[in-house]
Amino acid sequence: MANNDGKPKSRLQDGEIAHRSILKTAQLTTSESSLLFASDASAPEDKPEWFTDDTSVQFQKTSAEQDPALGFFYTPRTLTILGAMLLGLVYVAMTPDIDDTSANVKLGLMAAIGSFCVFGMLQFRDSLLLRPHPALWRVVLSLGIVYQLFLVFLLFQNKHDARLFFKYLDPSLGVPLPEKSYGDSCELTWDNFVSQVFDEFVLAHAIGWFCKALILRDYTFCWILSVMFEVMEYSLSHQLNNFDECWWDHWILDVLVCNWLGMYIGVKTCEYFEMKQYSWQGLAQIPTLKGKVKRTMAQFTPKSWTKFEWDSTKSFKSYCTVIFLLTMFLICELNAFYLKSLLWLPPAHPINVLRIFSYFMFGIPGVREAYQYFYDRNCKRIGPQAWLLIGSIATEVLIVFKFGQGEFPNPAPPAVIYFWCVFLTLLTVYPIYQFYLLPRFFQSSPSKDMSKVKAKLQ
Repeated sequence: MANNDGKPKSRLQDGEIAHRSILKTAQLTTSESSLLFASDASAPEDKPEWFTDDTSVQFQKTSAEQDPALGFFYTPRTLTILGAMLLGLVYVAMTPDIDDTSANVKLGLMAAIGSFCVFGMLQFRDSLLLRPHPALWRVVLSLGIVYQLFLVFLLFQNKHDARLFFKYLDPSLGVPLPEKSYGDSCELTWDNFVSQVFDEFVLAHAIGWFCKALILRDYTFCWILSVMFEVMEYSLSHQLNNFDECWWDHWILDVLVCNWLGMYIGVKTCEYFEMKQYSWQGLAQIPTLKGKVKRTMAQFTPKSWTKFEWDSTKSFKSYCTVIFLLTMFLICELNAFYLKSLLWLPPAHPINVLRIFSYFMFGIPGVREAYQYFYDRNCKRIGPQAWLLIGSIATEVLIVFKFGQGEFPNPAPPAVIYFWCVFLTLLTVYPIYQFYLLPRFFQSSPSKDMSKVKAKLQ
């Protein structure tokens, strides 16, 4: 080889040229691959499998996140929060020991749960819910995992040790509950009615059905659930005296007054969120103080609202979905009564109240994810909140079954057995008629009509 001036190239020069060309090719390859990976990172295939196209908002910055006034709350602070948590643990390690084993165990358990919730808040993936902040629903998922682990631990205990465990948490527990029946005096008199109206559970009924309406977002679904729960109380009154109520307590005070009132307010709240025009303007763009306050309060409302259309008679899958969700809701309600009876927990005890509130918080994202899974064809996997909600309810059933051995010796009345045989038969026959026989009849009838017409023409 020769240069332009006619002088031959040295081998060293040839090596340098080859080395430079290799480096240049490697740089081009690296830049192209980085662009390729960058484009792949934004591809929808990298989203979690149970997310679908209509939830892609979770991977975009909202106006609140772009607003400098709120940007601090949407910026990852993983190392800062880790440092704060470690400083708190350092303070605990440096303080003098408390000579109380019970207090140390309780504080240690609370600190361990808190540390796990901090980790979950920072590292778990987002739910379908964004308000008031995705971190809240990550904490809810963390608490759901803690509760499921506690249920698994409780399942491996015997009935006596489980009661002692709760007595360890609260020395006032561990005592058999007094049996209370609401059906001793069923005369429809003013005194009896007033005594039932001012019972502590009347307000709890209304609040509870308001929460269920917010979770289910469907008036018909709530009505069916309300009636079915009263039927379950009738069916299980031979096991739990709390279910023994007067007929007017079941159908007037519970269904038509308390349950309906909570349902009505809850459904109207859902309708308000459904019809509301959502405009998430940044705080910096709002000139007045009143507007800034309203925008701050609006942060605690949904970012958008999805109306649940269960359509139980539309398809066999929808029918099975509604039956499954109704069954899970009824079992969750019944578990509360059986667990407090078997573990000797008074109805108004904070542990019972905490369980009910926890299931409300678990149910909001759990039912939303279940609806997405059952009614969205693009959703390939059920969400973690729904998975955990089903697992917790099922584990509670196992605990009730294990601890309930020998606790309920009274057999079911024959009328209850006959009713459920007929009811389950109808539940089985209806989908066969609705989704198999009826479509075949309508498919065959046009062909018969056409054959008759052809016969007349001939």
